[in-house]
Amino acid sequence: MRTRRGTGRLRGWGGVGAMGTACALAGTLVLALPYGKDDGGGDGGDDGVGPGVTVAAPARADAADCNDRSLRPSDKDGPTIEAIKNRKVKKLVVGVDQNSYQWGYRDPNKKGGELEGFDIDLAHKIAEEILGDRDAVKFRAIPTNQRIPAIQSGQVDMVVRTMTVNCDRLKDVDFSTGYFETGQQVLAPKKSDITGYDESLKGKKVCSAAGSIAAEELDKKSFGADISTRVPNQLDCLVRLQLGEVDAVVTDSALAAGQAAQDPTVELKGKEPFTTEHYGVAMKKGSDDLVRRVNKVLDDYRDDGGWQKSYDKWLAGGLSGKVTPPAPEYRD
Repeated sequence: MRTRRGTGRLRGWGGVGAMGTACALAGTLVLALPYGKDDGGGDGGDDGVGPGVTVAAPARADAADCNDRSLRPSDKDGPTIEAIKNRKVKKLVVGVDQNSYQWGYRDPNKKGGELEGFDIDLAHKIAEEILGDRDAVKFRAIPTNQRIPAIQSGQVDMVVRTMTVNCDRLKDVDFSTGYFETGQQVLAPKKSDITGYDESLKGKKVCSAAGSIAAEELDKKSFGADISTRVPNQLDCLVRLQLGEVDAVVTDSALAAGQAAQDPTVELKGKEPFTTEHYGVAMKKGSDDLVRRVNKVLDDYRDDGGWQKSYDKWLAGGLSGKVTPPAPEYRD
């Protein structure tokens, strides 16, 4: 049985100064790097990532309970990890976002322009545990709809990018256990008559990111909304909302917390998310040793206070209630 931990709820949207931050971030972050390009944080050398790294894929857990079940943790090396360690340039190649405020983004007010955020902290932790150096990581910025292709083609070793674990995706990639609980919700201007994921969306233009759970849910039930606006990266939806090109956005409530912190004129509509989801680290099918090692890292990250420290630094300002990592669940 799943043990549900506290799910954060959004609270205040910040001061008027956040609007300036929103504009700066929108202009700086909306243009994600092209798929497969290094973000500039790596060395640019031969990272050796390729399609021949993993072993044969195992059978998956049954579809009724696959969402949060993963392989049991282990700190042993296997063929996937050995291939990473044997590269000419020993770096973990991680697909991330550079557009999600507080998750994976660049602060235009800081020198250097390094990626930072909750997901970035986790990527550094994984690199530290596998390669002994938290900076032994090469980040590649990828759009939402290219997360799975980037893994399958060998462009990255893993994706740490607010990626929800679900049964459909488990057909294409392997996941760690969940590291954050969230759910889909509607984001709209405070003055809007939209009340949530309901009939108030009828006739409204709603934006979502292509390849996202939000897009999947809207395809299932749109309440008569115009859902034709699909963008490569989720932050693009906020920009379109600010420009008046759409009436609402559907996205993860956790991501929306960052967007609301950027723009105090918007808020979440509806009291609760209309889905319950866990973010997981996605890896190539069959990379069992890497999945087990990442699960070991997540176990340690929960236990040593690293998860909570990162949460308090990046996310606590936009979420209320007691928020803790979801309890891990493993396959027998």
